[in-house]
Amino acid sequence: MPSPRLLIGPLLRRVVGTRATVWVETSDPAVVRVRTADGAEGSAPTFTAYGHHYALVVVAGLTPDRASTYEVLIDDEVAWPEPRNPYPPSVIRTRAADDRDQPVRLVFGSCRETTQHATARKLPPDALDAYARRLMADPDGLDRPDLVVLLGDQVYADQTSPTVRRLLRRRRHRPAGAPTDQVVSFDEYTKLYLESWRDPEIRWLLSTVPTVMIFDDHEIIDDWNTSAAWRADMREQSWWAERIGSGLASYWVYQHLGNLSPDEIAADPLYAKVTAAEDATDVLREFGRRVDTESDVAHDTERWRSAQYQWSYALDLGRTRLVMLDNRCSRVLEPAQRAMLPPGEWAWFVDQAHGSYDHLVVGSSLPWLLPPGIHHAEAWNEKLAASGRPWVARASEKLRRALDLEHWAAFQRSFDALGALFARIGSGTPGTPADRVGAGPAYAPPASISVLGGDVHHSYVARARFGDGMATPVHQLTCSPIHNQVPAGMRPLMRLGWSAGPSAAVRALARSAGVRRPTVRWRKLDGPYFGNAVGTLLHRERQAEVTIEGTTSDGRLRTVAHRQLTTGR
Repeated sequence: MPSPRLLIGPLLRRVVGTRATVWVETSDPAVVRVRTADGAEGSAPTFTAYGHHYALVVVAGLTPDRASTYEVLIDDEVAWPEPRNPYPPSVIRTRAADDRDQPVRLVFGSCRETTQHATARKLPPDALDAYARRLMADPDGLDRPDLVVLLGDQVYADQTSPTVRRLLRRRRHRPAGAPTDQVVSFDEYTKLYLESWRDPEIRWLLSTVPTVMIFDDHEIIDDWNTSAAWRADMREQSWWAERIGSGLASYWVYQHLGNLSPDEIAADPLYAKVTAAEDATDVLREFGRRVDTESDVAHDTERWRSAQYQWSYALDLGRTRLVMLDNRCSRVLEPAQRAMLPPGEWAWFVDQAHGSYDHLVVGSSLPWLLPPGIHHAEAWNEKLAASGRPWVARASEKLRRALDLEHWAAFQRSFDALGALFARIGSGTPGTPADRVGAGPAYAPPASISVLGGDVHHSYVARARFGDGMATPVHQLTCSPIHNQVPAGMRPLMRLGWSAGPSAAVRALARSAGVRRPTVRWRKLDGPYFGNAVGTLLHRERQAEVTIEGTTSDGRLRTVAHRQLTTGR
């Protein structure tokens, strides 16, 4: 029997103090060992699910404030770096033991279709590929990122490449009525990740820069969980149960597992079940089925807790706190109680948002602040979709799905609550972390609050405007797509969304339906930019700045927006 080999990876996921996690997929069951040049190492046996084999290795004993090359061994044979590898060595880079004064650099973006040679469409050059090539040219440079933050649509289950479609046509066993050009099973999902993450430049980047991720709709299907009516319609499809279960199980394996710190991994009950099972297929199948029910019971805290698996997570880098929010799986979809997060998870988020740090970054696959004209249209549509007149509700639901009216603006209770939370944090209002009754600590206002967003296939920087008591600047930083494009006919409409006249007209329409004026106002500072792009958020002490870079026709990066987010204190 041939020796097991590396199919995907290594992916360097989290570096926490003197430990790091490295994720791999192998061709066969094996023991995976990661060792660095300065003696740190870790090992783990693979776990098996759906006939595939994975390992998440915790590397311990790293030296603070050092970059160390590493290699991956499978059953004691070196599998990475590969022979004749033309790229710089993969390294694990740690921060100083006391990193409070170190700068923090986050690279972010969303919406990456598969590599150019595999996609059916002629797209502009891949911005993440371009970023990886620039980093390769100076791998030890001072502008090396601390973290890559991917904000959704890392794979497209419903918009597959010609290669994947050929594979789907060859399959003999498919659920009756399943789309012939979309993935349904776990095994089909694995082909999406294999195709995307084995791109040579991306593979190198993911092996040497820590990465965290969150899903959006296309990991499952367009419009995922847009409304209760949408869920009811999808459940009538014979193939949907397998699609949603496989999508959530594969997301946990390929993306979410690596988001966790070593301590969080050790405490995760699902990880314990998966690694204890000889074959974890049934464990993950039941998990996917169960967590899909969250949106059905999210309004009921007790029932939600029995179904819940929290996809949102938080981490600290120096004096920066990043909180990544699930905008999809756990939505409350009851018409009278619609919310982006269920009450229990919102309380967790509020706890995380309070604390001692200089900069708060909220990762949200969907932008909180849209062009105002689009925001008012979504709020108007949400109001009419809940109308007591059936024909109005039906027509509004059709419009919601046709135009993807499903962002924070279409969950007005959550939109307002997020703004109110930022106002309290930014004004230093005393209170307990979860806003419970009783005396509690007061928190000094952070230097900046930034909301990272994707999804909308254009990039922009916008600033929220609060009352006079607000000490902290709050910005929406949207960077999308990494490798995709918005239809040319949609671009004028998106530009009009920022124009005062059209926005006022749509606002009047929303007001006529009973929508209240937004509790926060905002204006665009940069953009919109419609090309492929990556963003960089840089924190130095209490200073913050953002740069958005788009790709040129020859696959290089050029700055399309640069903005100081703080005045400095």
